[in-house]
Amino acid sequence: MPIDATEALAAGPRTREIAWDDRDVRLYHLGIGAGVPATDPGELRYTLESRLHVLPGFATVAGGGVPGVIRVLSMPGVDVDLARVLHGGQTLTVHRPIPVRGTATAADRVVAVHDKGRAAVLVLRTEVTDAEGPLWTEEARVFVSGEGGWGGDRGPSGAPEPPAGKPDHIVERPVREDQALLYRLTGDDNPLHADPGFAVRAGFDRPVLHGLCTYGMTLKAVVDTLLGGDVTQVRSYEARFAGVVYPGETLRIRMWRQEAPDPGVVRVAVSVVERDDALVLAGAVVRARDAG
Repeated sequence: MPIDATEALAAGPRTREIAWDDRDVRLYHLGIGAGVPATDPGELRYTLESRLHVLPGFATVAGGGVPGVIRVLSMPGVDVDLARVLHGGQTLTVHRPIPVRGTATAADRVVAVHDKGRAAVLVLRTEVTDAEGPLWTEEARVFVSGEGGWGGDRGPSGAPEPPAGKPDHIVERPVREDQALLYRLTGDDNPLHADPGFAVRAGFDRPVLHGLCTYGMTLKAVVDTLLGGDVTQVRSYEARFAGVVYPGETLRIRMWRQEAPDPGVVRVAVSVVERDDALVLAGAVVRARDAG
């Protein structure tokens, strides 16, 4: 079996050195749609080096942009075809605001392997530290079709439903026709997002947008709408990728602000306007630093 769960879980962490600067940060922000309108003071916080703030979603591409969904393929006990891999979900915990420039050590480790019957789910945890201590922790949930059925633990199950009741806020964000091509410049060169032939082999009509691009666009919308544009207020962010987005479509982002006992928590659901509100991001939760 191309996935050896015992070997993957027993392997120690793989460490690597990462570095980034303001150009990397600005490119990421442009890749998730920042800069419209170009002279808006709120957008200049994402695009102008003299005012730059770092959206925490940048952590998913810092140091070269290769996401967990790709890095996990080179971990011990994992040998699978990229065309059978999908990014199933992402969590991010920010221990301190991310600096505009930095160097750090990232340690990757497979912390769970779930048997879903027709697929396996790998969970890759990455812990990033710099000279001052822990900076962020992220986990990528990676689905590998055709690799289940060995009798292992199924892990969490059930698709999260959007919160009940009317959203507190709804915003729409257009996805450019070239959004995936621009986002690929952050370092995520998966051909699924650019090569029509590869996309068909992977089971799609045409190239799809990176899930992490949708993830970043959604976090920016929450920060700009409910956190006053203050990126340092984000403590954690998690989401499940429930469907694909095609470049040229429009995201509808619905937000529910959580009241007591969890003030500071925002629940989010994201759908595609042009496909009858087809759900693409589910179970999304942004926790602000004033949350309990």
